[in-house]
Amino acid sequence: MSTTTTLWTDANQAHLAAALGRLRAMLEAARDGAAPVPPAPEPAWTLPDPPALDRVAGAFGLSAFERDVLLLCAAAELDAAFGPLFAALHGDAARPNPTFGLALAALPDAHWSALVPTAPLRRWRLVEVGAAPTLTSAPLRIDERVLHFLAGVDRLDERLAGVAEPVFENGALPPSHAALAGRLAAAWTRADAAPSAASAPALCGPDADARRAVAHAAAERLGLRLFAVNAHALPAAPAEIEPFLRLWEREAALGGCALLVECDGVEAGDAARALAVRAVAERLRGPVVLSARERRAPGARPGVVIDVGPIPADEQRALWAAALGARGIVPNGEVARLAGTFALGAATIRAAADEAFTALPDDGAHGGAALGSAPLGDRLWDAVRAHARPRLDDLAQRIDPRADWDDLVLPDAQTRTLREIAAHAAHRATVYETWGFAAKSARGLGLSALFAGPSGTGKTLGAEVLANALRLDLYRIDLSAVVSKYIGETEKNLRRVFDAAEAGGAILLFDEADALFGKRSDVKDAHDRYANVEVSYLLQRIEAYCGLAILTTNRRADLDAAFLRRLRFVVEFPFPTPVERARIWARAFPAATPTAGLDIERLARLNVAGGHIRNVALGAAFLAAADGEPVAMKHLARAARTEYTKLERPLTEAEIGGWL
Repeated sequence: MSTTTTLWTDANQAHLAAALGRLRAMLEAARDGAAPVPPAPEPAWTLPDPPALDRVAGAFGLSAFERDVLLLCAAAELDAAFGPLFAALHGDAARPNPTFGLALAALPDAHWSALVPTAPLRRWRLVEVGAAPTLTSAPLRIDERVLHFLAGVDRLDERLAGVAEPVFENGALPPSHAALAGRLAAAWTRADAAPSAASAPALCGPDADARRAVAHAAAERLGLRLFAVNAHALPAAPAEIEPFLRLWEREAALGGCALLVECDGVEAGDAARALAVRAVAERLRGPVVLSARERRAPGARPGVVIDVGPIPADEQRALWAAALGARGIVPNGEVARLAGTFALGAATIRAAADEAFTALPDDGAHGGAALGSAPLGDRLWDAVRAHARPRLDDLAQRIDPRADWDDLVLPDAQTRTLREIAAHAAHRATVYETWGFAAKSARGLGLSALFAGPSGTGKTLGAEVLANALRLDLYRIDLSAVVSKYIGETEKNLRRVFDAAEAGGAILLFDEADALFGKRSDVKDAHDRYANVEVSYLLQRIEAYCGLAILTTNRRADLDAAFLRRLRFVVEFPFPTPVERARIWARAFPAATPTAGLDIERLARLNVAGGHIRNVALGAAFLAAADGEPVAMKHLARAARTEYTKLERPLTEAEIGGWL
C-alpha cells in the first residue's frame, strides 16, 4: 500500500468517525428531548481525493438528509452502541434498527421524497427496506458494498464479481493502437458530457486481446479501472437485466469503472443474448464499450465503431526490438521476417519473447548475440508459432509437416517452382517492407499457388514440404464444414479461416479446390447469385491473404478463369515416369524397415502414382510383420493386388510379371 493510500485511509476513518459522532449527538438530543446540538467540526481535509462519504453523496446526488439517512444505516453496522439508542428512540427494545420514521423525526432537513423508490437511496440500492406493515416502520439496512466503500474498502460488488473480471495490461501500446485508445476515451468523454440514446461505442477486429488492450488504455487515460464481461454471462431474462444495469451503474459511480462487453461467439440468431447486449449498449450510463470480431455486435444499433486492425509491420519490428533489446539480443533481419510472417499483438510479442528465453541458461552467454544464432532464433520462432497458432480446429485440420525436399520426387521444373514459392514466402518482408513494394500498392501481395494433377501425384506432400521448409503450420481446410447452404454462412466461415490464419502466418491448403473455386455460373435464381458472391468473396480474400494459400485440384479445367488469373504460381504435378517411380520406391521404406530381395526396377513397372506406391509399401510392411519376415516381393505383390482392387483396376502381367 502506497503512502498516499495510507494517508487517505487514515483520513477517511477520522472523517467517518467524526460524522458518526455528529450523528450520535443529534440522536441523543432527540432521545432526551433537548435542543439540537450544533455539529462538531469535521477534521480538516487536505487530500485531493475526497472522503468516501462525500464521494457517495456527490456521485448519487444525495441531499443532506439522505446523506444522514445513509450514515444512520452505516452506524448500525459500524458501532454497536447505536442499537440501544435506536431502540430508545423507538420506545421499543425489540427495534434496535434505524427506520425512515426515526430519520424523519430525529434528523434535520427531513423530506418525505427521500423515501420514494425513484429517489437515490432506493433507486441505487444504497439502503434496503425490510418487511414491515408501513414504510416508515420498516427496518433499514445499508447495502454491504456501500458499507465497505464508506469504510475505505473498494472492491467489486460480490454480485458482479462472478460476471465481470478486471482487465490488466502490461506494457505500452504501439502508436497505431494508442491512437485508437485516444479515440475511445474521447467518445466516452463526449457521451458523459451529453448523454443520449445512441449506442455504446464498439471495438471490432480479429484480435480480442488487442481490443482489450485498447479498451484498457482508454480507461487508464480517464483514470478508470476496466472490467470485462462476456456477453454470454449477461442475464438473458428481461426481468434480470434491469438489476444488473442498476448494480453496474452504481459500481461505475463508486469505483470509477469502465465496462468492456465481449461479444465474440454470440450468434445473430440468439435473440435473448442480443437483447441483453442491446440493453447494455443503449441503457447503461457511464463508460461502456462493446468488443466484437464483426463491425456490428449482435443486437446493438450502430454507434461509434473503432477498427482495431493488425499492428503494422514497422511497429511490430519496434516491439520486437524492444523485447529483444531488453534481453541483450541484437535484432537483425530475423525480426523483419517475424514481423512479416506473423500478425501479432504487443502482448503476444512480449509473451513469446519471455517464453523463448525462459529455458535458456541464465549465464549471460546469449547477451549481445544475433537473433538468428541457434538456439535463440529457433526457440523464438517456435514460441511465436505456438502463440500465433490459429484456432481453426472446427473448420480445418492441422497437419504436422514432416516431409522434406528429399521426399519429393518431381521433374526439375516443378521442383524449381516449389523452391521459388518457398523463397517468396521466406523473403516477403524484405521485398514488401524493406524494399518498398507494399508502399506502391496493396493489391496482389497475396501468395497463392495451385497444385494441379492426378490423385496421388504429391500435391499434398508438396504442401507439407513447403510448410516444413518454412517452419509454418499447415491447415487443410475442411470444405464440408466451410460451405453452407445458408446464405452468408460460407463467407462468414471463410472470413474466420482467413482472419485466424493470417494472424498465425499459417499455410492454408484447400484440397479439391474446384468444389469452392469452380466456374461462376449464369444467374438463373437466387441460389446462383449467392453462389457467385461466395466465389467473388473468396477470390478477394485469396488475393489479399498475406500468407501462403495452396489449392489442389484434379480437374484444372473446372476452375474459374478469373480465379486462375489471380494465382501467382501454378504447378502441374505430372503422373510419375518409370524413372521417377523408381526414385519413389527407393524412398518408400524407412531405414529401420527390414527388407529382402526388393527389385526396384520391377517395382517401378507398377503403373501408379506416388500416393498409391506409399499405400502398397505400407500394406506390404504389415503383411511382412504378420508373417514375421522382412518385407519381400511376395508381400508387395499381395499389397499391390489389394490397392488395385480398391482402384477397380486390373493388375496386369506386364506390371507384376517376374515379381515372385
